[in-house]
Amino acid sequence: MSETELHYLSISEMAREISSKRISPIELTKAYLQRVELLNPILNAYLTVVPEHALQQARHAEEAIMQGNYRGTLHGVPIALKDLFDTDGILTTAGSKIFKDRVPGSDSHVVSRLNKAGTILLGKLNMHEFAFGVTNVNPHYGPARNPWGTDRITGGSSGGSGAAVGAGLCAGALGTDTGGSIRIPACFCGIVGLKPTYGRVSKRGVFPLSWSLDHVGPMTRTVEDAAIILQEIAGYDPEDENSKNVPVPNYLETLKHPINGIRIGILSGDYLGPIDNEVKTALDKVIFTLNHLGVVIFDNLELPFIEEALNPSITIMSTEAAEYHKDNLAKRPYDYSENIFNRLMSGLGTSRTAYIDAKQVQRSIHQMLLKKMQDLDAIFLPMLPLEAPTIGEEQVMVSGRTLDLRSAVTRLTQPFNLTGFPAISIPCGFTSSGFPIGFQLVAKPFQEEKLLMVGHAYEQENQWFTKHPTL
Repeated sequence: MSETELHYLSISEMAREISSKRISPIELTKAYLQRVELLNPILNAYLTVVPEHALQQARHAEEAIMQGNYRGTLHGVPIALKDLFDTDGILTTAGSKIFKDRVPGSDSHVVSRLNKAGTILLGKLNMHEFAFGVTNVNPHYGPARNPWGTDRITGGSSGGSGAAVGAGLCAGALGTDTGGSIRIPACFCGIVGLKPTYGRVSKRGVFPLSWSLDHVGPMTRTVEDAAIILQEIAGYDPEDENSKNVPVPNYLETLKHPINGIRIGILSGDYLGPIDNEVKTALDKVIFTLNHLGVVIFDNLELPFIEEALNPSITIMSTEAAEYHKDNLAKRPYDYSENIFNRLMSGLGTSRTAYIDAKQVQRSIHQMLLKKMQDLDAIFLPMLPLEAPTIGEEQVMVSGRTLDLRSAVTRLTQPFNLTGFPAISIPCGFTSSGFPIGFQLVAKPFQEEKLLMVGHAYEQENQWFTKHPTL
């Protein structure tokens, strides 16, 4: 098997090769480390690479497997982490200058779970400064670059994760999503990004942006791989006050259930805003495929109230972020980039009344969306209205209209952070200029299996995951 074939194996394929001892975890880890050494200077996906740590973990995994102690699907699989997950003894900067030397003394809860599953950590991934942005243009460490075109953004804030998975620099990664920060880079980089239900995955030991909007989730090349990682990281953590004690299904088993009869509403209405024509065409083809697979399609689903989600999302996010940063804003203001400093200072100026009002709107929209989805299994909508913009663009053109980049790419993602509903981004084609297109599915709380079932069934019909960037 060639190195390129090794790099682009799915996690499920990798697991079969490792468990049957046809591939060694050491061989796999060395192949990934060599690829990171070759391509990271171009893509800037990793902020920290830990080759000695990775090879030590790989040796331990190989010894255990050779002795018959195979732990499961993730044993011996090389992964990477957005650089805001605490890792014992390994630099964790949150993409910032302020924490450029921060080395935690313990692992975050999800990292502990992945260690227990036997994963191999290759390193920590680039991100937007303090996760507060959508481009991953980081003034302190440089931009993460899109593997489909290195002059293009990856999307943020988990942009390093998107680039690394998309370019075959790791088998899978973890990201965080506060306003779209798993799904946006997943779409721009042509991979799968899953934001689980709020409270499904513990955030203990994860650097926060907004404690009531943050979600932790997997970024992978296939839907099945997302299910594999979610299976390991999902579950109740009594030490995380936001964690929910809800049973976790067997995602790999439900993944294979037939989807005929699944009810999906197609979001429509003025709220969607302008969408690029090539994106529209790709989305129409997805709906045709889902219909062919037996999905019951409900056209023209309108959710006018989600227009009201944008301002409360911004209020909650900026207020909670500012509260977390207020001491450093006073003591080290010049260690923030100007953009992030201004956004955080704006959050400090939010009144208590405005914050409480935003939280009330949050609860109201959550209930309205639950009611609207009462007879639906999922909602279908565009993931992003355009292909990945050029690094440095702040205004973008979509169907003849000039839009602010941030609002253009978060308009269709933020409402589901505000409500905490699970959502997934799945590749569904390419623009004529060769950049990935994705669609988004949203399910009711704690029904991630519905997203995975539909996404997996669609993926088997089209297999966009077999397309890789030329680097």
